[in-house]
Amino acid sequence: MVKLVLAVTFLWLVTGITVPLYAQQSSNNLADLWRNVAENYAGIKAKQTATDAAALNERAVQSNRLPQIKAQAQSSYGTYNGAGGAFFPQAGFFNVSGDASLHGASLSSNSFGSAVVDWEVFSFGKLQNETQAARSLTNKASSEKETYVLTLKKLLSERYIKLLYNKTKLSWNEKTLERLDEIRLITSGLSKAGLKPAADSLLSSSAYTQSLAQNDKLEGNSSAALIKLQELSGKEVIQFNSSLSHFAKPMVYIEKRTAIIDNSHPVLATLKNQTEFYRSKSAVEKSASLPSVHFLGGLSYKGSSINDNGYVSGKWEDGFSNNANNFLAGVGITWNITNVLANNYRSNRFSKEAESVAHLHVQYQQAMQADLTAAQVQISQQFKQIEKTTTAVKQADDAYNMYLSRYKSGLIALNELLQIQLLFEVAENQHLEASRDYWMLVAYEAELTSDFNFLFTNL
Repeated sequence: MVKLVLAVTFLWLVTGITVPLYAQQSSNNLADLWRNVAENYAGIKAKQTATDAAALNERAVQSNRLPQIKAQAQSSYGTYNGAGGAFFPQAGFFNVSGDASLHGASLSSNSFGSAVVDWEVFSFGKLQNETQAARSLTNKASSEKETYVLTLKKLLSERYIKLLYNKTKLSWNEKTLERLDEIRLITSGLSKAGLKPAADSLLSSSAYTQSLAQNDKLEGNSSAALIKLQELSGKEVIQFNSSLSHFAKPMVYIEKRTAIIDNSHPVLATLKNQTEFYRSKSAVEKSASLPSVHFLGGLSYKGSSINDNGYVSGKWEDGFSNNANNFLAGVGITWNITNVLANNYRSNRFSKEAESVAHLHVQYQQAMQADLTAAQVQISQQFKQIEKTTTAVKQADDAYNMYLSRYKSGLIALNELLQIQLLFEVAENQHLEASRDYWMLVAYEAELTSDFNFLFTNL
């Protein structure tokens, strides 16, 4: 007998430990869902790819600081007849050098190779400004990604809140069904006993059927909310029972909360980087109006099948004979004077664009600050509403049970009991809507402050 008691006790202890652990492992919260979104959602990957592309563009712009080296090599076979006189080099024309005293083959073979170095060593800050503009675009792409991530966090939170709201409302409506079914059975029994009119039985059945219809609607809403959440989270099975238990009993927001919009907020950072881009482009256009200094250098090799005696060989390999090597080095100044006025207009245009985005930055900052202050006031008041609706639901529950007892005793009519039931249902709906609005406000504040810690921890 003692062994049996010990075995049962051991089994109870193991079961008591295993079940909570399993429940803990199988349950999800909002933070778990977000980790899955951050790792797998295609939209985030698209934004990251755009950021990588901007970084590669920045490196490409930086490479413009390097010397530009061009090389060519060719081997040609053609005539060599020449004629004196000057001409303008137009498309479709090519120059041929020749002499009437040449003799031998009518076609000659030629070879030519060259390498030219063009290094822009000074451009009045043009290259530096182009690099700065490219860096601003990279920073803008990065902050746009962070803005998108914030938007996704809020979207995930809203879909999760809607799911919890619909699931909780469905659960509460099922309790309403149980109450109405109890009333229906009691009324049916009293009607059959001749203590209540048959109309009461029809009325209670009607109320029960209406609640059944409402249950069908709530099941559809819950299924739709789950599908939308699965699409975003990428998880087919979502365990949300732990969140359901305290959705309608939210915790007060007691964490240290910022009351000022940070300048590093991704939305503001995007506008700031956009402003810097336009300012850099304005500087680029302004410096483009000034001359640039280039270091020039070149090497060339030329071979010909015409020897020093004027004899022309028709063999292709002789085109690599009778070679001549040359080099060239120097400093050049390039100045596009014609575009000075146009560059000035473009510079002023980008400057105005920068000014416009800077004003937009101020507008967004002020609007976000007002929204944050308003949201925090609403959250505080919303929690007070939840406290009161919680009390109202409990009082309505107690009142319903009292009136149900009185109805069973024949002290009140059915319509009075159904009115109390309806008031009970209204109190429950108001409480659920207050809870939903509270969590939605918390999600909105989290987006404004870029801090989802409280929401992800408590929901």
